[in-house]
Amino acid sequence: MGNKRTARSGGSQDELYRSAVAEFGRALDRLAAGYEANPDKRHDLRQEIHLQLWRSLACFDGHCSLRTWTLRVAHNVAVSYVGREHRTNARLVSIEETEANAAVAAADNPDLDRSRTLAALALLIRGLKPLDRQIMLCYLEELDAAAIGQITGLSAAHVAVKIHRIKSVLARRFREEMHHV
Repeated sequence: MGNKRTARSGGSQDELYRSAVAEFGRALDRLAAGYEANPDKRHDLRQEIHLQLWRSLACFDGHCSLRTWTLRVAHNVAVSYVGREHRTNARLVSIEETEANAAVAAADNPDLDRSRTLAALALLIRGLKPLDRQIMLCYLEELDAAAIGQITGLSAAHVAVKIHRIKSVLARRFREEMHHV
């Protein structure tokens, strides 16, 4: 289980922050990359995540693990960021909309190298609506449906259904994308 220290019960806000960054810093970096492709904007998003994480730890009460708290704060900051950044940009599509419009895709292209495949997948994930993106990024961090539910506020059953739908749509979109390469 996660770290249950609290700012109020022995661990200072700064100690909790240092511990969270030491344990989950790479996950925070991956999360920022999952929400923002532009390196300069990604840096700004990372800074905002770290600032809000540090601020939030003043009221961390240990009702969830430090990992869940850290990822919840980071995802909330990232979702707000996406909302601000994309208000006037291209319309994001929901999984349901994409699923309804998706055609049966061609077979996977076996000649793709790993980095190109990962880049294509990251691009598809960034095209999801914030909640769907949040769920998928948590899933990729190997969180279970219950933990993702704590972060998103959804029930574990709803999270499980969303993961299944997202994976199906991403697989279809990935095959379509690779077919056109």
